[in-house]
Amino acid sequence: MDVFSKLILWLAFLGSFIVCLADGDVHYYDFVLREKNYTRLCSTKSMLVVNDSFPGPVIRVHKGDTVFVNVHNEGSYGVTIHWHGVKQPRNPWSDGPEYITQCPIEPGSNFTYEVIFTTEEGTLWWHAHSDWTRSSVHGAIVIYSPDETTYPYPKPDDEEILVLGSWYLGDVNKLVDEDLQTGADTPRSNCYVINGQPGDLLECSQDSTYRWVVDYGKTYLVRIVNAAMNAELFFAIANHNLTVVGMDGNYVKPINTDYVVISPGQTMNVLLTANQSLGHYYIAARQYDSARPDVTDYDQTNATAIIMYSGNYTAPNHPVFPSSLPTYEDFIAADMFLDRLRSLASEDYPVDVPLNVTTKMYITVEMNQILCPNESCEGINGNRLSSSLNNISFVNPSTDVLMAYYRNLSAGVYTDDFPNWPPSMFNFTQEDLPFNTTVPIQGTKVKMLNYNEEVEITFQGTEVLNASENHPMHVHGHSFYVVGSGYGNFNNETDPKSYNLVDPLEVSTIGVPKNGWATIRFKANNPGVWFWHCHLDRHLSWGMNTVMIVKNGGTPETSIRPPPPYMPSCNVPYLTWIEDFDDSSREDVY
Repeated sequence: MDVFSKLILWLAFLGSFIVCLADGDVHYYDFVLREKNYTRLCSTKSMLVVNDSFPGPVIRVHKGDTVFVNVHNEGSYGVTIHWHGVKQPRNPWSDGPEYITQCPIEPGSNFTYEVIFTTEEGTLWWHAHSDWTRSSVHGAIVIYSPDETTYPYPKPDDEEILVLGSWYLGDVNKLVDEDLQTGADTPRSNCYVINGQPGDLLECSQDSTYRWVVDYGKTYLVRIVNAAMNAELFFAIANHNLTVVGMDGNYVKPINTDYVVISPGQTMNVLLTANQSLGHYYIAARQYDSARPDVTDYDQTNATAIIMYSGNYTAPNHPVFPSSLPTYEDFIAADMFLDRLRSLASEDYPVDVPLNVTTKMYITVEMNQILCPNESCEGINGNRLSSSLNNISFVNPSTDVLMAYYRNLSAGVYTDDFPNWPPSMFNFTQEDLPFNTTVPIQGTKVKMLNYNEEVEITFQGTEVLNASENHPMHVHGHSFYVVGSGYGNFNNETDPKSYNLVDPLEVSTIGVPKNGWATIRFKANNPGVWFWHCHLDRHLSWGMNTVMIVKNGGTPETSIRPPPPYMPSCNVPYLTWIEDFDDSSREDVY
């Protein structure tokens, strides 16, 4: 983009609404979405990518910067982009989830996102938020400290980005659409990838394996992104210890480990010192499967990349494989790692755990079935596979919730009665639960919160349909503190006594344990419409979602900004008169 184009873009945004930027710099990116052929596992297919790369381009900023990303859709279907973990203060218009904060960017059109960074520091990521397009449309976001020297750990010599992803031999969106129509289970990935490559343990992948050259004695900051569609992943590097120093754009107390487990949606910063004998070492990732042991049709491939030391030595015939990489169903290893994670909670990086909770919610996380006439569907029991929160399976509206809320046009789009509690209480972790627990209500129900409410949510895993597993729950527009977790049914008398209010982990995605619970706290201090959902995309597609609307706070500085010009059209009947609506009457905004 030339200087004149940048100037025009800046003036257009400045003239259309008040731009509340921090003191950071402004950056500009162009994302061009188009189809490109890729060959993996001896098979070639066309898929949508950004700027002809898989994974997509890295966005690099400093804490407090703002980025304008002009997304040009040259593909064949509508797409949106989400900036995962970026709070976007007062700016839900650029958050990205399809039919929640915007409608799709249609083929042949473009839309410019304004991505506002505030307190985030470390590693985040961006991805498509339409259907399962994020399987190929995603990339890392690197957020440096303001001066690139102030870190709560020794400054590394260099850094490396490792994006973990899923690979499907077929057209994944087409496959998913067919399964959603018939009610069948969604497709499993054919392999996992590291920086877009399966690694040389898999067929037709020997020459394309991702390789990273390191210098002996140097320390590297490794930025890990789990962009896999439906899998928590174990990750390890042969013969090398890792020091975890950050998650989801926040710092953590350093922990030394020889493996990590990372949920889809999460990011992790780890330090690695290249202190082993000169040689080649595998970086490896494999699925952590928390579902029933008798269900074994998950992706059991091992994705690999290779660390190669620089210098003069005879290269081995085969790299060393990490013996510390846990097996697929090693829940003990997963728990041992996750239980050690804590916020830094230092003078320079304090925690601010809400202590005066005004709203408490208890939300069950369930697998379900939608009944089909004469058991005519291809899911469980001849019915349609589904999922829910508090027995409500979310249905996408025909227009985006944000515009409907902003224009006071909720009728026919959503209702504001998402419940604080499940419709009935029972032993949620009991096996073989009765039939009446398995069928959810379908609807577009949202939760309304007043500005600055202090919220506590306990997510309760369930054994409905004997299908319990870990659920990585993600919130848009906020981060939260994980004050407690455990197995079994949450006990509201005894379990709160064990809450950690001193240094709880601060993240935007947390795994709710299989047949267990996790309690989080956050302050609803970001007015807007924000998506809550499981980051296993099969569960998101089936309805394990809801929307949180944080009301305006009564001043311009605590209210949603007006929409930018040229929001993507939703093609609904009242669109014309929405566009003619006079914003000057919105006294609660300006």
